Amino acid sequence: MNSMGLSYNNTALKLHALSATSPDEAANEARDNRVAGSALLLLDNRTLDRECLAQCLVLHGLGIEVLAFGSVGEWRKNKDLHPTVAAILLNIGGRKVTDPSNTSEITDLVTEFGSTPVVVLSDLDELAQILKALECGVRGYIPSSIGFDICVQAVNLARAGGTFVPASSILSNREITVAAGEVSRPLGGMFTQRQEEVIRALRRGKANKIIAYELNLRESTVKVHIRNIMKKLKATNRTEVAYKLSDMFPVEVGELEKSGLPKQ
Repeated sequence: MNSMGLSYNNTALKLHALSATSPDEAANEARDNRVAGSALLLLDNRTLDRECLAQCLVLHGLGIEVLAFGSVGEWRKNKDLHPTVAAILLNIGGRKVTDPSNTSEITDLVTEFGSTPVVVLSDLDELAQILKALECGVRGYIPSSIGFDICVQAVNLARAGGTFVPASSILSNREITVAAGEVSRPLGGMFTQRQEEVIRALRRGKANKIIAYELNLRESTVKVHIRNIMKKLKATNRTEVAYKLSDMFPVEVGELEKSGLPKQ
C-alpha cells in the first residue's frame, strides 16, 4: 500500500502519492519544498479528523504549510521530500496522556525532534493530563474545546519559544479544589489544625461563644487558641488577626451572609 501524505498551504491542496513518485519528480519536489520554507507536521491516525484539522489551520492563518500524516513513521519514510518541520501538532483525541503507551509516544516524539516544539491536541482538559504532557516535554497542550484561532496562536507561540497551557482548565481545577476545602495554605504549617479552624471562624466574624459551640470546645479553650494565634502573628487584637490572615485563609463567597451569625 502506498504511503500517502497531504500537504496544505495557502494556495492549494496537494495530494502526494509518495511511493509512486519518480526519482526526477522527487528531486524537483524536494527542491520546491525546501524553497517553500518550514511546515507544521500534523500527526493524527484518524484520516477525516486529520484532513479537516489541517485545512482549518491553514484557513485560520497559521502562516505555514501543514503536512498531515497518520504517524511519524509515515512522515519519516519520505521526510526529505518535505519542508523543514517547524513544529509538531499531535492530535491524540480522547486518549489519555497518562496512559503509559501514550506517555511513551509523546516522550519519544519530543526526544526525536529535539528543539522543534511538540504540541498536544486533546479532547481532555483535565489538569492531570496537562501536567503529564508538560512533564513529557511538550510545549503546549490544546483542548479541543477551544476555537481554531486560539489553536493557531498556541502553535505559533510554541514556535516562538513559548509554552501554551489552557488557563480555563487550571482555573476550573482551582474552583473544584476550593469547593472541596483543599486550598493550599502558604503558611498553613504555622498553625495547628484546631487553630486553623478557629481562624476561619474569626474571619467570619463569629463570637467566641459560637466558635466554642461549633467546634465543640469550651469558651475558655477558644480564648487560649486566639491568644496563641495572636502571639504567632504578633497581633494585638482580633481585627489585626483577621487583617494579617486575609491572604492566607480565604473565606468562601457568601459564607458570612449565609451564617446569619453576629460579628464580635
